[in-house]
Amino acid sequence: MPLFSKKSKPPTINSARLPKHIAIIMDGNGRWAKARGLPRTAGHAAGAETFRRIATYCKDIGVDYLTVYAFSTENWKRPEDEVQAIMGLLEKYLAEAIEKMERDGVRLKILGDTSPLSPKLLQMIRQTEAISARTQGMQANICVNYGGRDEIVHAARAYMRQGGKPEELTEAALAERLYSAGIPDPDLIIRPGGEYRTSNFLLWQSAYSELYFTDTLWPDFKERELDRAILAYQSRDRRFGGLK
Repeated sequence: MPLFSKKSKPPTINSARLPKHIAIIMDGNGRWAKARGLPRTAGHAAGAETFRRIATYCKDIGVDYLTVYAFSTENWKRPEDEVQAIMGLLEKYLAEAIEKMERDGVRLKILGDTSPLSPKLLQMIRQTEAISARTQGMQANICVNYGGRDEIVHAARAYMRQGGKPEELTEAALAERLYSAGIPDPDLIIRPGGEYRTSNFLLWQSAYSELYFTDTLWPDFKERELDRAILAYQSRDRRFGGLK
């Protein structure tokens, strides 16, 4: 049974028990576009607007970290025009961030293997990193060319390159070499779009995350839907393997 009806007024979120870190698998853009007779690229554009709105809402209600799955290591298999459209939307977002993030008190970090990205995108990422270093406020993390398994392999290779001994490898040593090093693990992972899997997203970090699935396609995901996810999170008893 759902926590409350979509037609009913949702209960009030407990601001003292907000998830510190929310992660979202932004799924359903293509199906949203297909249902409207539009190209998939239109769905990605609509999804980008939803991200802007939800990121602003997270900041306004006091969420400290928001991480979104924008482009996976597997997404390179998609048609070239779709890949280029997604990269164009990323470029547009980064340009806006460079202009506004310091003023708005937002930090930005790109998680993933950025080496295949264009020189222009890499330069823009460096600019956002520099601005983030001198900015206080909510941090938005955008996963680009990201895969959870790839991230763990990347961290293990970094450990070995730095002279680490296999018998001395610890969870802390590996975590320090993840793309997300220094960022707390997500408390809540949300997947819109009606699929019930995490699709190689934050595999290491999600060990004790609460999961929330909804049939709502990402472009249709509104602030009230986020409230539903947070309320579901607040209704759960998180024991982290122990007892209370």
